[in-house]
Amino acid sequence: MSIRKQFAALALTGALATGGLIAGAAPAAAAPSGAQATCPYPYACIIKNGSIIGRFRDVTSGWQNLPSRPRGPLQVVNTRNDDVVYIRYSSGSTACITPNTTWSTSSTLTGIRISSSSTC
Repeated sequence: MSIRKQFAALALTGALATGGLIAGAAPAAAAPSGAQATCPYPYACIIKNGSIIGRFRDVTSGWQNLPSRPRGPLQVVNTRNDDVVYIRYSSGSTACITPNTTWSTSSTLTGIRISSSSTC
């Protein structure tokens, strides 16, 4: 079984994740590389003010709602090597974060989904 599928079976830890190529909006600027060092592989993390406020590692077919609805400024880090991360904004638009990418956003997030696809 691949590492990706092994991690898909593990439980969600934390409450958040974000960033990327936003459908219906311009992409956010890349975050400083130091933010990525704080998020361990194989997680997708949401970072606010230098602290991880949520970590996700499960591949899901549907959205995982974010009950805290975090507001920017946020950094979203995708440390995964083969999986994209989708985020959903309060406006209903979505973003796709490619593998090994860090993005910044000033929007409010409402959901996250990790896909086993390696491209958006």
